[in-house]
Amino acid sequence: MRVGLFIPCYVDQFYPKVGLATVEVLRKLGVTVDYPRDQTCCGQPMFNTGCVDEAKPLARHFVDVFAEHEYVVCPSGSCVAMVRHHYGGLLGEEGLGGIRVFELCEFLWDVLAVDKVDGRFPHRVGLHQSCHGLRGLQLGTASELVGAREDKVAGLLQSIEGLEMADLNRPDECCGFGGTFAVEEEAISCAMGLDRLEDHSQAEVEVMTSVDMSCLMHLSGLAKRRGDVVRFLHIAEVLAESLPERAAP
Repeated sequence: MRVGLFIPCYVDQFYPKVGLATVEVLRKLGVTVDYPRDQTCCGQPMFNTGCVDEAKPLARHFVDVFAEHEYVVCPSGSCVAMVRHHYGGLLGEEGLGGIRVFELCEFLWDVLAVDKVDGRFPHRVGLHQSCHGLRGLQLGTASELVGAREDKVAGLLQSIEGLEMADLNRPDECCGFGGTFAVEEEAISCAMGLDRLEDHSQAEVEVMTSVDMSCLMHLSGLAKRRGDVVRFLHIAEVLAESLPERAAP
């Protein structure tokens, strides 16, 4: 199988290892990965702040860049939710033109039918369910608001040998990042993030993971400021690190 890889702006600029880990996992599972170099932002920052007209050219560009790919895989629940749920409104009948866009875990679970990861990760892990992943893409069953029948992300993590999933008190709670919300409502954003950190701290997690690096970026900054000793790894990094033989990205 051949897929197009879409990498979010903040992963490209700040967390390139997440992109490399995504490629590593897909290749390990026999998937051929194409990375169109002309790709750019999906338009979510503009769209979320009400600049709809500015988001439209980026949506059209996305469709043009990935037009040759039946499947596009992205290590971000928020970017996938943007493309899947809002491009129809931005582009009208043109829409995605037959392109199917998936978050990484969603692609592994739904398309490749992977329900067991042949790897080992001997750590206690706390899963932060991002809002876009949980409610937008229905990747998990943590909230009564979500009609998902199965927890795709937790299912993959729980299948890894040695990995212990932490039992959190409020697994469906927002981290408080929300893009520009973290700038405009700093105090509320930080308070929400600290609540999430405290939940994970009480559960004695060693590693916090999520399908959205933006959430982990927000939480890791707060954790560093208060001196928490915990690793923050995107789900792609956890999967890649667990692989028995690390494939060259």
